[in-house]
Amino acid sequence: MLEIDNLTFAYKKSGNIFEKFSANFAPGHIYGLLGPNGAGKSTLLYLMAGLLRPQSGLVMLDGCDVRKRRPETTTDIFIVPDEYELPRVSLSEYIRVNSVFYPRFSYDDLKRYLSVFGMNEDVNLGNLSLGQGKKVYMSFAMATHTRVLLMDEPTNGLDIPGKAQFRQFLSEGHTSDSIFVVSTHQVKDIEQVLEHIVMFDDSEILANADIKSIFPDGNVDLERFFNERINQKMAQQ
Repeated sequence: MLEIDNLTFAYKKSGNIFEKFSANFAPGHIYGLLGPNGAGKSTLLYLMAGLLRPQSGLVMLDGCDVRKRRPETTTDIFIVPDEYELPRVSLSEYIRVNSVFYPRFSYDDLKRYLSVFGMNEDVNLGNLSLGQGKKVYMSFAMATHTRVLLMDEPTNGLDIPGKAQFRQFLSEGHTSDSIFVVSTHQVKDIEQVLEHIVMFDDSEILANADIKSIFPDGNVDLERFFNERINQKMAQQ
C-alpha cells in the first residue's frame, strides 16, 4: 500500500500546494491522477517518490517513510517525469549502469516492452526524438518491475499510433502487485485503461473511485466528468 497521510507541502514563492492532504493507492490498480493546472499533480508524484520533502505529514510505502530514501523504497519506486534528458550513450550502456539499482530488472521484458512500441534495444539514446526517447525510457521503467510506477504526462510527445501503443504497454506491464499512477491532462489518451481515478484541487479530493462505479454503462468520458466536478466546486465557492 502507498499511503499519503496529512501531507502539507509548500514552495517558498508560491505558498502551500497541499495542506493536510491524504489518499491511498492499493496494488493491482492503474490510477489516473487528475486535477486542473496548478493543482500539484507533478509535485505529488515527486513527493510520492521521496524526491521532495513535505513540511509535515508522510508518504509511506508499506509503512516505510519514502522521504528517508531507504533501499527498500528507492528500489521499489520509479518515476517517469514529464521532461527529462537522456544521456548520449547506447541503450546497452544505460542498462549496464542503471539496471543494477533494481533487483527485479528484466532485460527480456525490456525487449518485449520495446517491441510493443515498435522499437528494439539497438539504439543510441542521444539520437532519439522526444517520442522515441520517451518510449525507451518508459520501457526501461517498466522492466525494472518496481511495485510503484509513477508517470507524469506520459503521452506528451507521442503520435496517435504511439498513444495506442502506450495503452497496450500499460495493460501488458501491469500486475496484481503493482501500483501505477498516471498524471495527465490528456485523459482521452488513456481513459480506457485506467481503473481508478483520484481527482483533486486545492488539497480537496473531488473524486476517488473506480472507473466502473463512475461509468457503470461502460461509456467512459473522463473529460466530461472532470469538467462537471470542477464546475460543481466553483459553484460552491
